[in-house]
Amino acid sequence: MNPITDTTQQIVHRSGSNLAFALAILPVEKRRDMGIFYAFCRVVDDLADAPDVPTDDRRSGLNRWRQLIRREIAEPLPGVETEFVEMCSRRQLPADDLEAIVTGVEMDLDPKEMVAHEDLRKYCYHVASAVGLVSIEIFGYEDPASKVYAEHLGYALQWTNILRDVGEDAREGRVFIPTEVLAKFGLTPDDLLGGSPDWDAFRKLMKDQTVVARSFYDAATRVLPEVDRKSMRSAELMRRIYGAILDRMETDGYHVFEKRYRLSKARMMVEFLRAKFIG
Repeated sequence: MNPITDTTQQIVHRSGSNLAFALAILPVEKRRDMGIFYAFCRVVDDLADAPDVPTDDRRSGLNRWRQLIRREIAEPLPGVETEFVEMCSRRQLPADDLEAIVTGVEMDLDPKEMVAHEDLRKYCYHVASAVGLVSIEIFGYEDPASKVYAEHLGYALQWTNILRDVGEDAREGRVFIPTEVLAKFGLTPDDLLGGSPDWDAFRKLMKDQTVVARSFYDAATRVLPEVDRKSMRSAELMRRIYGAILDRMETDGYHVFEKRYRLSKARMMVEFLRAKFIG
C-alpha cells in the first residue's frame, strides 16, 4: 500500500478513526469530499510521523503538499493527490488553513518544549482548529460565527486527545503538557516520560486541564449558530464523542499510563443515531 497513490476510500477504510465514523452521517457528496480531505490529513500526519523515513525526506514530502495546495504542481500523482487537488479547486477551500495543517504536522519533525498554554494552543490551532475551519467549508454554513465554533471545537478535541494520550506520548518520548502547567503541580516532563509521576499531583494536573478542555467545549457550544446546527451534525457528533471520553477519564481517575480511553461500540452507535436523526 502506498498512501500517496492509494485512493481516499482505501485510506479512510483503513483508518477506523472517530472522524471517519462521524463522516457517515453526511450526505453523499459531502461525505465523499470530507473523505478526500480526511485522507489528505491522514497522509500528511503519517508522513510527518514516519520513523523509518529520514527527516529531510519527510520535510520534502510535506513541502510537496504545500505545492499541491498552491497549485504549483501541474500533474498530481493518481490517487489521493489528484482527488485532493480537484476537490480543493471545486470547493475553493482556503489555502491558508490547508497550509496551516501541514505546518502543524511539520512541528512534530522538530518538536519543541511546550512552555506555556499559549504554545499548546498554537499547536492545537494548526493540527485541529484549522482542520475544523476547512471542514465547515465542506459542511456548508450561513453564519460566520460557525468559524469561531470550529476553532474552539478544534482546541477542545485536541486538548482531549493530548490528555488521553499522555502515557502513549510519553512512551514515544513526547510531552505536550506545558512545563509551566507541570510546574504548577510540582511535576516535570521527566516525571511523565518516566511513566510514574506523583499520582496525587498528576491527577490534580489532569483535572486542571480537563477544566481547560471543557472551557473550549463550552465556548464552541455557546457560539454555534442555530441556522448552522444541522450542517454541523458531524462536528457535534465529534464533540459528544470526545466530551464523553473526557468524562470517562475523569470518572476513572485518569489512568492514562495503563489504558487508552474510548467509548463502547454501543455508546458510539447511540451517538451516531442521535446525530443522524436528531441533530
